[in-house]
Amino acid sequence: MMSKDRIDLDGLTTEGRNPRSGGLDRLDSLELVRLINAEDDGVAAAVGLEATAIADAIDVIAERLARGGRLVYLGAGTSGRLGVLDAVECPPTFNTDAGQVIGLIAGGPDALLGAVEGAEDSREQGRTDLENVHLMSDDVVVGIAASGRTPYVLGALDYARSVGAATIGFSCNAAAPIHDHADLVIAPVVGPEVLSGSTRMRAGTATKMVLNMLSTGAMVRLGKVYDNLMVDVRASNEKLVERSVRILEAITGCARAEAEKALESCDGDLKTAVVSQQKNLSPADAGRLLATAGGNLRRALEQESEP
Repeated sequence: MMSKDRIDLDGLTTEGRNPRSGGLDRLDSLELVRLINAEDDGVAAAVGLEATAIADAIDVIAERLARGGRLVYLGAGTSGRLGVLDAVECPPTFNTDAGQVIGLIAGGPDALLGAVEGAEDSREQGRTDLENVHLMSDDVVVGIAASGRTPYVLGALDYARSVGAATIGFSCNAAAPIHDHADLVIAPVVGPEVLSGSTRMRAGTATKMVLNMLSTGAMVRLGKVYDNLMVDVRASNEKLVERSVRILEAITGCARAEAEKALESCDGDLKTAVVSQQKNLSPADAGRLLATAGGNLRRALEQESEP
C-alpha cells in the first residue's frame, strides 16, 4: 500500500527520462561508454554556470573556519558519501585540525558501505546528527541533496539555521525545496541521467566537482596553499613525505639532500622548512616567524625576519 504522504518526484530534472539514452539496454559496451562519456560533457558546463554561488560559498566557509568554526557536510546515499570523502581528505591534504571538517551521512557509518533503508526520510535524524556534533553558530553546514528535497538534509539545514550556523544547500534541480531551507544554494542543473534517476552518475559527478572547489577554495583563502602547492600537506605516508621533499625543492631551489635535512630538522613541517631555508633561520625562529604570519607561508616569506 502506498503511503498517503506520497513523495512527488514530478518536475524534478534529476528524475526525468533522458531522450538521448533511450534503448540503453540494446547498446553494446562501446556504445554505452561513448554515450555516458558524451552525456558527462555537460556536467562541467552546468557547474560553471554556478560559479558565482560557489565563490560566495567559498568565502562563507573560509570566514567561518578562520574564526574557529567547522565545515560540516551532510547528505544521504551518494551525496552523503561524497561529503564524507571530501571531509576525510582535508587532514592529509591541508593539515586541518581533527574535527574541523566533518562529513555526516544519513544512517551513520554503516551507510558508507551499504544502503540503510529509510535513513534519508527522517528530518529529525538530520537535526539529531548535528546536535551530536554540538553544532555551533560559528559553523557552516553544507546540505547535499541531488533532488533538493531529501528530508534528512532539510531537517538538518533548518536546525543549523536555528542555532545561527551558516547554511549552504546543494541540489541538481533549479526549483527544489532546499532553496527555502538554506542561506545560499548551489544548483548545477545537469539534466536527466543516462540511467533514469541514478543520481550517482551526472549529479554525483557535479557534486564531487563542487565539493572539491569548496574545500580547496576555502583552504586557499586560509593560506594553506602557496602558489599551486599544498604546503600544509601532512606527511603521513611515504608518498606524502616524498611530495614534501619535492615541494621544498621547488620553492627554495635547494638540492634533494638539503631538502631532506631541512625537513628532518623541522620535524617534517614543510612550511617551517621553507621559511628556514629561504630566510636562513633556525627551525625555531622560522616557526616563530610563521606563527606571527598566522601560518600563511607567503605572508611569512614577505615580512621581515626580525621584529
